[in-house]
Amino acid sequence: MDLNAFDVIVFVGFFVVVIGTSLFKSRKESSSEDYFLAGRGLTWWLIGISIVAANISTEQFVGMAGQGAGSVGLAVSNWQLFGSVGIVIIAFTLLPRFLKAGIYTMPEFLEYRYNSTTRAIMAVTTVVIYVAVLLAAVLFSGALTLRTIFGLSLVKGVWLIGLIAAGYTAWGGLKAVAWADLFQGGGLLIGGVTIFFLALKACGGWDAFALANADKLHMILPPDHEGLPWTGVFSGMWIVLVYYCGLNQFIVQRNLAARTLRDGQLGVIFAGALWLLVPFAIVMPGIMSFQLYGDQMASPDEAFPMLIRNLVPSGLKGFMFAAIAGAVISSLASMLNSASTIFTMDVYQRMFDRQASQKRLLLLGRVMTLVFMVIGCLVAPQLDDPKYGGVFQYIQQFQGYIWPGVVAAFLFGMMVHNAPGMAGAAALISGPVIYGIFQKLAGDLHFLIQVGVTFQLVLLIMGLITFCRPLDKPKDLPVREDIEIETAPEVKVIGGLVIAAVVVFYIIFW
Repeated sequence: MDLNAFDVIVFVGFFVVVIGTSLFKSRKESSSEDYFLAGRGLTWWLIGISIVAANISTEQFVGMAGQGAGSVGLAVSNWQLFGSVGIVIIAFTLLPRFLKAGIYTMPEFLEYRYNSTTRAIMAVTTVVIYVAVLLAAVLFSGALTLRTIFGLSLVKGVWLIGLIAAGYTAWGGLKAVAWADLFQGGGLLIGGVTIFFLALKACGGWDAFALANADKLHMILPPDHEGLPWTGVFSGMWIVLVYYCGLNQFIVQRNLAARTLRDGQLGVIFAGALWLLVPFAIVMPGIMSFQLYGDQMASPDEAFPMLIRNLVPSGLKGFMFAAIAGAVISSLASMLNSASTIFTMDVYQRMFDRQASQKRLLLLGRVMTLVFMVIGCLVAPQLDDPKYGGVFQYIQQFQGYIWPGVVAAFLFGMMVHNAPGMAGAAALISGPVIYGIFQKLAGDLHFLIQVGVTFQLVLLIMGLITFCRPLDKPKDLPVREDIEIETAPEVKVIGGLVIAAVVVFYIIFW
């Protein structure tokens, strides 16, 4: 695909505005709270857009659209729609607890509830997953998009994307990321919806599209479906989404930076509402692409890039390219910032230098952002191998090593107040081990079912430990005095409307 002069101007202008605004807004970061939590001053609309921009990347534009084009069809939307419900519930349950505690990271909460060993295990595990799985996958899918559309080599695309994202993230921290997300999140949603209407027109309208793809427009798939059976959705997906929406650092970090509880809650609910666009902006275009160009695809992961190359008219190509590039860069920036936050606050300061100055913490955060980017760029090209089953499958399946143990540690610790420190550590260690055994010995069992069974077994282990060695007195969590924890009535109403919209979608596309 060639870009004309106007396309180039639009593309360059978009990123001049994005990077210029983010650097300007973050120019006064002088402490770890400023750099890692944006001075705890983010408003609800910025939080919501930033969460969407962090979440929706080429992982979705390539991987999720690819599964839509493949055998899973519209059912792959379960990930986002279940997420819309989950993030609303978490806004009323977990978020108030975390804001009241005044923490920087999720591992920090585990130290207050259990012990320093539990915090260290989660910190190290999270950094490894972020860098080796999430960063690498987003870099790869972004570079794959550039290769499909422009013919740019995979390795060059990986390094180009990585350097841009690491640049402004290392400079301004979370505030720079959040303000860049404001433009990039809006751009990617507008771009996705634009593609939907262009592709729908090419398919002959909704009736023609629905008739040609009737077998793919269902949210619930048979229990023997290898891609996403309903048994997996209902047994393990809720565990994934509790982790992703409520315990995942690069999502929750924006909530921890909220100015008030109302801003935090409205922010995540706003994100849940925007996720309702994903089936239309990403999944259905993937299905449409297969209908139009299936015989030209070497892999279903090429579905969305194929639409851009063939359907976007001259004059809009620059904007679409900017939207796709912005989606990649936004997610990368979020992951880099969160990984450097956890490494700096949970590994370095907690384990090696508790008296580290603010200047040293800021410098280390910036250095580790660049280090993690380099590691991700080295790993990403290795994913260009069919054995991983597509980038979306790679991300979901490998994160199964962290989901069950982390969710069990948090939920059990919150509900069972006399659970000892060793119970938390045991959850984080046994979760990956049990899931790994399932991956090795029960490979035919869908990974979401493996996640669900692993979660139950981890809870059993924690229960036995607590029965044998209960705490004599529950541990006290820290209390932040400068924030009021009381949910406003309008927040409850808006959250209910989002859940109702999800229910309506399931009724229509059952």
